[in-house]
Amino acid sequence: MNYVLDFSVVLEKMPDLLVAAMATIGLALAGMSLALVIGVLGVAARTSAIRPLRGAVIAFVEVIRNTPFLVQIFFIFFALPMMGVRLNPTVTAIIALGLNGGAYAIEIIRGGVDSIHRGQVEAGLALGLHKAQVFRLIVLKPALRAIYPSLTSQFIMLTLTTSVCTSIAAYELTSVAQIIESDTFRSFEVYFTITLMYLVISWMMMGLFALISRHFFSYPVR
Repeated sequence: MNYVLDFSVVLEKMPDLLVAAMATIGLALAGMSLALVIGVLGVAARTSAIRPLRGAVIAFVEVIRNTPFLVQIFFIFFALPMMGVRLNPTVTAIIALGLNGGAYAIEIIRGGVDSIHRGQVEAGLALGLHKAQVFRLIVLKPALRAIYPSLTSQFIMLTLTTSVCTSIAAYELTSVAQIIESDTFRSFEVYFTITLMYLVISWMMMGLFALISRHFFSYPVR
């Protein structure tokens, strides 16, 4: 084997990789935000008294959870334009990540909501709270505290899933790495470097989630 490692090309392109890494983090955070909104609204709809609404949420979750993310993002980017809906790669990536993460978030959050004792809800209603206040104050926050580790693990997976967005030429770390690799033919050096960068991004996300947990979900110290 005569291959000689040369990381100088990677160091030369490091500014481009760092900018792309920031774009990846931006995609991930936008996708997570959309997924969390979909998750909370989906659970509210899933537990409503309106049967068609419950059915629509169940159908959405089943479709998203049982189809590949690659097919989902291709459908949004390539199939929807046939119906007159055209989106740029970045917007498509955010929507696809949000929908995918949202479907899993619905089931995770629903598990937490179901763990809340019915008596707590009845007590809130007896105190004169509106149903929306009961859901937000009595049901949602304790449920999020219970399922927070599972939810954040899913969001870490969503962060890594951003690499699939290179398939529609969205600007993120893997797409930039592919361009550098095709220009330099230094496959090992390029992909070894972005592997480390994805590890760092994941650790940064875990640190952010731990900070949020301590600030919003920790129990008061007596």
